[in-house]
Amino acid sequence: MASTVRNRITSVKSLAESPELTSIPPSYTFTTNPDDEEVVDPDDDPIPIVDYFLLVSGIPDQRSKAIHELRKACEEWGFFIVDHHTVPNSLMEKMVHQVFAFFNLTEEEKQEYAGKNPTDPIKTGTSYNASMDKVLFWRDFLKIFVHPEFHSPQKPPGFSETLAEYCTRTRKVGRELLEGISESLGLEGNYIDKAMNLDSGLQLIAANLYPPCPEPELAMGIPPHSDHGVLNLVIQNGVSGLQVLHNGKWVKVNANPNCLLVFVGDHLEILSNGKYKSVLHRAVVSNEATRMSLASLIAPCLDTVVEPAEKLLDKQRNPAAYIGMSFRDFLELTRSNNLYGKSVLDKLRI
Repeated sequence: MASTVRNRITSVKSLAESPELTSIPPSYTFTTNPDDEEVVDPDDDPIPIVDYFLLVSGIPDQRSKAIHELRKACEEWGFFIVDHHTVPNSLMEKMVHQVFAFFNLTEEEKQEYAGKNPTDPIKTGTSYNASMDKVLFWRDFLKIFVHPEFHSPQKPPGFSETLAEYCTRTRKVGRELLEGISESLGLEGNYIDKAMNLDSGLQLIAANLYPPCPEPELAMGIPPHSDHGVLNLVIQNGVSGLQVLHNGKWVKVNANPNCLLVFVGDHLEILSNGKYKSVLHRAVVSNEATRMSLASLIAPCLDTVVEPAEKLLDKQRNPAAYIGMSFRDFLELTRSNNLYGKSVLDKLRI
C-alpha cells in the first residue's frame, strides 16, 4: 500500500498526511553504518556557546574573550551556538510561521516553484535530488537565493517582507562573526570578507520540513554531510532532530527556537587550510512531531577562487592542503555528487 501511495504524491508532507500510510515506502529505507550510531546528549559533551554581544561590544577585553571562544569552537567543533545576537526573537518566530505557511500551501501552488535547473533562484522539492537519490530522504525543502539579488515566493502573504528583514539581519550577524573568525586565525579582520568577495557573495535560504514518520528508525531526514559556503546560520522550530558529529559521537542539539546555530562551511575549511573544519551533521526524524529548520548560508561570490590563505601557509611546516577552485565550479561538483560526508571537499584535497 505504501508504494502505491508514494506514486501519487509530490512531497513527504503529502505522504505523511495520507490516511493510508502505516509504513514508509521501500524507497525511503535508509541504512546507516552501525559504527556511527553512538548518540549522546549535549550535557555529556557541551556544545560551545559564543556571546555575540561581547564580540561587538567595542570593549577590547570582551572582544578578545569572544574571539577566543570562536577560535576554540571552530577548531574543536566546527559548530557553535550564538547567544545575545541581534536577530529579534519576534522576527525568528515570524519567519518560522511564514515557512510553515509556505509548506501548507497546496501542492499545486508549491509546484509553481518546482524548478528544473539547480540555479533557479527559487526552488522547492523533496529529498535532496529526487531524480538521482538512490534512497529518498524524509524531507521537503524550499531554497531561495536572496543575495546579491533578492528573490522570494509571492505566497503566502507577507512572506517576502519577513524574509527580506530576516536575511538582512542574519547576514549582518554572519559577517560580524566572520570578522572575529578572521582575527582568530591571525588575519586582518576583513580578510575573509574580502577573500570571499562577500559584497557580491551568495546568500541562500534553505527551509527544511521533516514531517512525522511512521517508522523513524528506518528513515533519514538528511544524511551526514557538511555545508558548502563559509558559515551557515540555522534556526529551528523547537523540535529536536539535529545531530552533529564530535569526537566520533553524534551529539544531539537541543531545539531552543531562540538560538542561532552556526556551522563552519567547507570554504572556511579551505581558507583556513584545515585549521577550522566544516562539521558533519545530520537530521533524524520523529513519529510524533514536524520539525522545521531554516538555514541562512553565507557563501563566496560565484567567480571567487577560494584557496588557503597565503599568510597561513609555510612550505615546510604547513603547505597548502587544498587546491583553489571558483565557487561556481565547486557548486557544479556538488550537483554531480550525492549528498554524503565531504565527498566534494575531498576532491579538492592535495
